[in-house]
Amino acid sequence: MKRIKRILELGNHHKSVLLLGPRQTGKSTLIREAFPKACHYNLMETDTFFRFQQDPSRLRQEIRALKNHDEPVLIDGIQKLPILLDEVQVLIDSLGIRFILTGSSARKLKAGGANLLGRRARPKQLFPFVWKELPDFSLERAIKGSLIPPMWFSDDCEADLHAYCGLYLKEEIQAESLVRGLDAFSRFLAIAALSNGQELNYENIGRDSAVPARTVREYVSVLTDTLIATSLPPWKQGRKRKATSRSKLYFFDGGVARVLAGKKPPQEGSAEWGQALEQLVFQELRAYLSYMSDYRPLSYWRTHDNREVDFILGDELAIEVKASRMVPERELKGLRDLAEEHPWKARILVCREPRARMSDDGILILPVEEFFERLWQGEWT
Repeated sequence: MKRIKRILELGNHHKSVLLLGPRQTGKSTLIREAFPKACHYNLMETDTFFRFQQDPSRLRQEIRALKNHDEPVLIDGIQKLPILLDEVQVLIDSLGIRFILTGSSARKLKAGGANLLGRRARPKQLFPFVWKELPDFSLERAIKGSLIPPMWFSDDCEADLHAYCGLYLKEEIQAESLVRGLDAFSRFLAIAALSNGQELNYENIGRDSAVPARTVREYVSVLTDTLIATSLPPWKQGRKRKATSRSKLYFFDGGVARVLAGKKPPQEGSAEWGQALEQLVFQELRAYLSYMSDYRPLSYWRTHDNREVDFILGDELAIEVKASRMVPERELKGLRDLAEEHPWKARILVCREPRARMSDDGILILPVEEFFERLWQGEWT
């Protein structure tokens, strides 16, 4: 696999790190490349797992025996054995050992009382590839395939995506005993994937997947805790119109959501293509905010009379996404309506026009990749 330099940096501070991210986003590769000489434990290896499961104190004993404490200690898959966090805490406090811990699920860490998160280790998250990391970025490839590293380089992305989704159900959900009744969860997962990028309606999802609404809420929390999906809250600071109160659900990768929903790769000009482009912009915005330690909230705007803008960044940027190659005036309506609610630093329409332009009332119309470039350059920081 071609080596891609990731934006996320781990080696520039002295605090321990808890690195979370969905499976196969490159966490193990990142930490090994950042610290090639460090002591490394992989809890996905059965012998390593059983050694520490039988006696967690062995970790403390082995690390105390290390000659060099200048390098951090790397532990992959910490969610497999949360009890080790107690040993990690002792080693941080008594010897000042720095740890880089990786995990694909925050759920078991929460259940295991991971008090490490807030005080001793700095939480970070690794996402699929973003535009800035890929010198050979292709918009069509990103929309029709996946930005998960092994999928991006795969010679059969579709087959690998189907295998990945099956692996998630088998290993992340069933093996970790995160839900009771895998059949019900599988039905829910397909319906939730069909709702990707839409408002969360627990009653409708429950009816379509034949599970109670309260169970849907629990299943959604499983998706967010295993980093497969996240919720996007509504922006409610408008002065004139009442906004919706429901959050949207977005999966971490558009290809994964599509395969779970049982859909084929979208064709250009279809509604699915436009939805996939919106998903792609969401992924880029979310990764940018995390990697740049930009703490402005990301939200969306929709009113009860269906006026809508896809993304709101802080109280400064309003971003609408359209797949048009020539944007008609009617597609600027949401951004124009939103201008009546709040003064904006910028209103941006991301689209597929060949060149940037500015509307007469100050809406910046940008090609997708130029928007990504300006975003990572910090134009709207």
